[in-house]
Amino acid sequence: MTPASHPSGVSLEALREEAAGCRACPLWKDATQTVFGEGPPHASLMLVGEQPGDKEDLAGRPFVGPAGVMLDRALEQVGIDRKKVYVTNAVKHFKFVRRGKIRLHQKPTTPEIRACRPWYERELKSVKPDLVVAMGATAAQSVFGKITPINKNRGRLIDLDDGCKALVTVHPSYLLRLPDAAAKAREYQRFVDDLKIAADLMRKLARAA
Repeated sequence: MTPASHPSGVSLEALREEAAGCRACPLWKDATQTVFGEGPPHASLMLVGEQPGDKEDLAGRPFVGPAGVMLDRALEQVGIDRKKVYVTNAVKHFKFVRRGKIRLHQKPTTPEIRACRPWYERELKSVKPDLVVAMGATAAQSVFGKITPINKNRGRLIDLDDGCKALVTVHPSYLLRLPDAAAKAREYQRFVDDLKIAADLMRKLARAA
């Protein structure tokens, strides 16, 4: 089954069931399962990450590992309730290489991102968020349909073709990889500042509703 084999506009639950059998790229062969998005069916805010990690692959849920803990902390800091956000990934299967018992994350390739993009497009069409936050280069490539530099586009609201807006920031796993404590604190604050833009927009839209 591939994402293009069924019409769009169906429920998220139906999409999740379809995605469980996706064979659009080879990543499904080694992954434990498809990790689809989760959250309210018509959330105003959608967060898009790169791909599930080891914890997510085993649990079948997005952002439940260390990066998810970092994300939850930042969301709480800016006043965004994760339970009201739809969270997903650009690629739905865990890409990794084994090192003994450890499964090391591997960055998805452009063909793998393209193969999985129809699932993101159908999630977007179903949820109809006001704002999509692309976290990391892979997410930005999926959201915009092309390679999109993070630093050049970071922290500004960009109009998408379907009427909603997009915001580009780093992936929280980037913060976890920083070895220097001072750099980690600085970059975490920048990440929080980016999410503040999203939070401010959500509050503005809520007042206008």
